[in-house]
Amino acid sequence: MPKPSFNDFPAPKQAGILCNDERFQKFAAIRCGLPDQTFCQSATAQYLRQCCGIESRRELESDPTAQDKLQVLRTEFDVWTGKQAAPR
Repeated sequence: MPKPSFNDFPAPKQAGILCNDERFQKFAAIRCGLPDQTFCQSATAQYLRQCCGIESRRELESDPTAQDKLQVLRTEFDVWTGKQAAPR
């Protein structure tokens, strides 16, 4: 059985996976002006909720605006990691 793609997971699960990713934790710290630090999971989750305009990641299940903001954040992260080319 093939491993599911990240995109196959629901948005709240994607958000949780991102918050556990050390690279995303570093990305969040840099975006908050703390380039020499790595955020812990809870600080990263707070950053993600703030970026998406939500109080709980569960809201990503039913809030299309928050889902769009998560997608933008994921794209920015993918560009930062070099996984995706920066848009021109």
